[in-house]
Amino acid sequence: MDEQTQIELEAAAFRRLRKHLMEDRTDVQNIDMMNLAGFCRNCLSRWYQEAANERGIEMGKEEAREIFYGMTMDAWKADYQTEASAAQQDAFKVSFAENVGDKN
Repeated sequence: MDEQTQIELEAAAFRRLRKHLMEDRTDVQNIDMMNLAGFCRNCLSRWYQEAANERGIEMGKEEAREIFYGMTMDAWKADYQTEASAAQQDAFKVSFAENVGDKN
């Protein structure tokens, strides 16, 4: 496979993942994703921002989130985010320490 085709396939897979998380599975909470997978929608938007910044494109955290989420964070939270339970918060503390820790 040539490099351009690989890039296009990776981009298509990313777009499908984004659609899945932002349209098909809005019921899945970010905290649950962090607890189970060690990343969430905010991580993906941060990685998007970092990729832009590495290429000399100035992009802040909120701008990247709005691009990734397709709306402001306030709108996403109002429409889809629920209050995290004590159990979810406790699991997040463990998951964050294991998966992110000092990397942030």
